[in-house]
Amino acid sequence: MNPYKVLIVDDHSIVREGLKLILETDERFAIIGEAENGRIALQLLEELDPDVILMDLNMPVMSGLEAMKVLKDHPKQVPVIILTTYNEDELMVSGLALGAKGYLLKDTNRENLFRTIESAVRGEALLQADILAKVFEAKNREEAVGHREIDEPSLTEREILILQFVARGYKSKEIASDMGISERTVKAHLTNIYNKLGVDSRSQAVAIAMERGIILM
Repeated sequence: MNPYKVLIVDDHSIVREGLKLILETDERFAIIGEAENGRIALQLLEELDPDVILMDLNMPVMSGLEAMKVLKDHPKQVPVIILTTYNEDELMVSGLALGAKGYLLKDTNRENLFRTIESAVRGEALLQADILAKVFEAKNREEAVGHREIDEPSLTEREILILQFVARGYKSKEIASDMGISERTVKAHLTNIYNKLGVDSRSQAVAIAMERGIILM
């Protein structure tokens, strides 16, 4: 199997070097490029065709969120994993809404780094419970001002339960096992959830559900 092609985007060279040192220890991953801001990352995207992008949130010239807004409508649809710190709670919600496949703390361990990248390349969102808890705390501090009325049908109790599992990083097979239902049924419920919330990915569903108070962490 060819290694996953990884593009690292962070304005701190020490962060890029640290990630490179870890990823280069495993033949499943190949670092094909580095960028110090979102603008350079978008240029390298066209040149290098990465399988996954590790993206910082706060960068000069063009931030990670600004770059993700462009990537959201890009035909290549390259999965993005956001590199974050614990003081960026509000930005995490914005990143989820833009389709990020997961988050990594910049001091994450080797195993979690590998697992998150592999999940993102497979199209799965791997959302760490401790980070999601911080996201929810940030949203809970905000006043409910200017929230739109929700026209979609409300989620059923089972759909909410499945969404809680998803928010904690469970895969469909694991959810099915814990709930005593088939994996096909879980996927059918997920499709219903996406339709009701007007989203097309697990990460977006979790972000919207947390923003509207449908699920709690």
